[in-house]
Amino acid sequence: MKNANEVTYAVDFDGDPKALTYTFGGTDAVAEVGVPARLSTSTLDAFAGRLNEVGTLPSNAEMEGYLNPQTGPFFIPQAHPGDSLAVHFTSIEPRFDFGISALIPFFGSLTSTPLTASLQDPLQENVWRYSIDRDRRTVGFVANDSDHVYALPLDPMHGTVGVAPPKGEVHSSLTLGSWGGNMDTPELRKGATCYLGVNVEGAMFSFGDGHARQGEGETCGTAVEAAMNSTVALDVVSGVYTPWPRIETDEFIMASGSARPLEDAFRIAHSDMVAWVAEITGMSQMDSYQFVSQTALTPVANVVDTVYTVICKVPKTLLKGCYPYGGAHERLKKL
Repeated sequence: MKNANEVTYAVDFDGDPKALTYTFGGTDAVAEVGVPARLSTSTLDAFAGRLNEVGTLPSNAEMEGYLNPQTGPFFIPQAHPGDSLAVHFTSIEPRFDFGISALIPFFGSLTSTPLTASLQDPLQENVWRYSIDRDRRTVGFVANDSDHVYALPLDPMHGTVGVAPPKGEVHSSLTLGSWGGNMDTPELRKGATCYLGVNVEGAMFSFGDGHARQGEGETCGTAVEAAMNSTVALDVVSGVYTPWPRIETDEFIMASGSARPLEDAFRIAHSDMVAWVAEITGMSQMDSYQFVSQTALTPVANVVDTVYTVICKVPKTLLKGCYPYGGAHERLKKL
């Protein structure tokens, strides 16, 4: 691969949060990035820095309409509709020494929500502040109602990764779909390559929503939300369209599906994996269906967003000699 362009984009952490990007689609690019490229930048936390103390509740932090700020979008001149954008996470590191998680009224998987309505009162608002020790690679949980303290493994990832949606649509950065968006899967950590189908000229790539760690399912609705300093390697796979976001690591290929009910997200992820296995192996659809049925792992990414996300994983050791997207993952690692 030819030498990569080195691009640095600075984010104003002291500026007006309302000036940031909160959608996929519908906004102008903040910069142009010619690929292959290494893009070094930062992302604010999901609360845009307005929720950083235990005593500050979400309802008092003036966050209505301004959640999940995105860094971007970036215009990639080599990306055209019908291509795929490959995004390899080279580095994801917390910018500060703390992260925040919260209970937000009528948000989360174990409470009533506007889409799952009942006569239940909202759960009481609450905020947890986690210490982040980058040297020890730990995230410190401190209970609010007792003296319990636990050191959890630091596992940084990005909850939102995406491009402009198809058909000129504009979606909130709290939502997710075929364009990516707020997938909230812990699989999008350092070393992962995400493949996104390009729908508009230039792709208009954005990402954000850093998590110092997140359990599968993101049960309460928020992870350990944290600002990040991140570097991604970018390239375009020409003439190959990715229908739903896919992920590749050294160990797995993964297909994602996002929908409600949860079983439809499962069906999308597994159906796309069947198609992907058939594509890279040359097997028939039915043989690929049988293969995926006997090999897949299926972690749940989230059951809290506007629609839910399920991941279908197949070990690459079972697919020796197969190189998805022409070996894009290996090429981007070398950047």
